[in-house]
Amino acid sequence: MTLFHFGNCFALAYFPYFITYKCSGLSEYSAFWRCVQAGATYVLVQLGKMLFLATFFPTWEGPSGGYDLVGEFLRATVDVADLGGLQLALGRGGGRGELRILVAALGWASAELLTARCVPLWVGARGVEFDWRHLQMGLDSNISLVRTVAAAALLWASGRHDLPSPLRLPLGGLLAATAWAGQALGLGPWGALGLRALGAAALGLGALRLLVPLLPPP
Repeated sequence: MTLFHFGNCFALAYFPYFITYKCSGLSEYSAFWRCVQAGATYVLVQLGKMLFLATFFPTWEGPSGGYDLVGEFLRATVDVADLGGLQLALGRGGGRGELRILVAALGWASAELLTARCVPLWVGARGVEFDWRHLQMGLDSNISLVRTVAAAALLWASGRHDLPSPLRLPLGGLLAATAWAGQALGLGPWGALGLRALGAAALGLGALRLLVPLLPPP
């Protein structure tokens, strides 16, 4: 039973990434190593963020169980570095726009999945006792993939010279919202998951609205 539970959690977390790679056409363009390069960019950015946070942001010293809203807001501003790293990954990719978006986003999100969720799933989901957090972790990995693709699409659109002027302000607002799309604001596990899902859906729909007019017709 524990092996079956681990298989379910593993498939829920990893198969959407594999399906995205195979069905989006990336495999036909031999984009695997470009995805690996985007993943390496993610790792370097996260190491830099960890050093910055450990140096300049003290730990929460308030009452036990409290929520440090100011501290979390300041930490979320550091997530702007993710946008810079994702922009760097976009610049390193070649090919047409949608291919560059998928390469950067899939490599970035896959590196996040491997570094942040692989070990907890392997150790925890194989345990004797069932725990909902492993299913939540698998669902959250799918939300993270959607959010990363949306962020990459917004960054790509922001660099287009033919972007209409009325769309630049909404695009800037969506880019600013990407830093907060993953914040839970002290909610419970399912509430935090639902909030992240709503944020990722809003970012995805906004990116789709901005991106479609800029893509060439098929």
